[in-house]
Amino acid sequence: MLTRVCLSIALLVALPACSQVVPAATGGTPAVDNETPMQTPPPVSGEPYPTLTGSETRSNYLRGGLSFETAYDDNEVPYGTTHPIGDVMYSVRPTITIDLTTPRFHQTLTYNPGFTFYQRTSGYNESDQNASFNLQSRLSQHTAFNLRESFQKSSNVFDQQNPYSGSTISGSPQSPTAGAIAPFADRLNNAASGEISYQLSANRMLGAGGTSSMLTYPSLSEVPGLCNSNSRGGSAFYNLRVSASQYTGGTYQYSQYLSCPANKQSDTQTHSFYFYYTFYLMHALSMSLSGGPQYYSVAQIPFPSSSSWTPSVTGSIGWQSSHSSLAASYSRSVNGGGGMLGAFHSNTANAQARWQVTRPWTVEATANYEIHKNVDSLLNSSSPGGHTISGTFAAERTLSERLTAKVGYQRQHQSYSSIAAIAILPDSNREYISVSYQFERPLGR
Repeated sequence: MLTRVCLSIALLVALPACSQVVPAATGGTPAVDNETPMQTPPPVSGEPYPTLTGSETRSNYLRGGLSFETAYDDNEVPYGTTHPIGDVMYSVRPTITIDLTTPRFHQTLTYNPGFTFYQRTSGYNESDQNASFNLQSRLSQHTAFNLRESFQKSSNVFDQQNPYSGSTISGSPQSPTAGAIAPFADRLNNAASGEISYQLSANRMLGAGGTSSMLTYPSLSEVPGLCNSNSRGGSAFYNLRVSASQYTGGTYQYSQYLSCPANKQSDTQTHSFYFYYTFYLMHALSMSLSGGPQYYSVAQIPFPSSSSWTPSVTGSIGWQSSHSSLAASYSRSVNGGGGMLGAFHSNTANAQARWQVTRPWTVEATANYEIHKNVDSLLNSSSPGGHTISGTFAAERTLSERLTAKVGYQRQHQSYSSIAAIAILPDSNREYISVSYQFERPLGR
């Protein structure tokens, strides 16, 4: 299993290692010499762009907090009915994060459970579980290792993120999993990935990595039109530093997506070949572009197998300053899984922005658009795909050193005609108000 293998390698961090400050995902402008470690640019690092502003970013801290939230959702469907109603919900979310940096490694561990109670539809009452782990380490002067794993148990249609987890927008061309979210249905998500890189010389690097993910619905009767799925993959890359601010190289990626794995109903495999270019402008901004041919093959019972070549492309940008941040990406590729049967031409665009307007006031916004079209015309009638549009806008005010208040609006629209679990409730609008208590303590000081 990928996670066990990665954790075994991670134990090697106890070996003597040279000191290094891990660069931010937005990059920097290192001097080109034999003593300066190369960066792994966004197309190959797998790391998300940070969206916390510079003044909010710290390491070697223990952080914790407790959030109370009340929200109104105007489009719920109680069990056994087909008529949407509005309802008020109340949530309690404790959080704890350990962020530790030493000369050998940088690790972040976050645990964020949640408890939500509905005023009218008590059948939707839920307890969420969210946990994530990130490790960055130098095994030797020229060898670096990264490991990430996350787990989520939730039935929240908006997929609430941990307030300390930062962004999930990445510049990696690794094919995102196609998928749709069944409103108010319990689901389990587990994802793990790891990369190892070796710097051959002052300006050349080789690397390899692996990914694994799993989506499970404990009660399939709640999600007609969807099923369990999992995916796995591996990659290898060559990284060339052209100058202090420019990187280029090539990547090969293999991915397999299984839908309804118990019945082996749908198996999609892809082989992708990318060439990439990353440009760092000063320390705060990086832009990346990658693209190349992608070969896919699809086997879905009871239809005949199919395969073809298609172009694939990914573009991303990350910017971070002391009072604002921005991350955005666009990706076009073939993928599968996510609970849907078949393989899909997927176009996905994401953006997140955060701005500290004044010392007490901060505003943030997110936007997401994705459209999935089945690659096989024979399957368009049974599994045509669909599209999702979602967005969030929120304003946060610092009331005291440890107390903050936030007000926000979220909207999500899904259009998947072949998925009954979504067709009955394609739209959701949510307004919320929350009050959070937070604390932090320095570690190792």
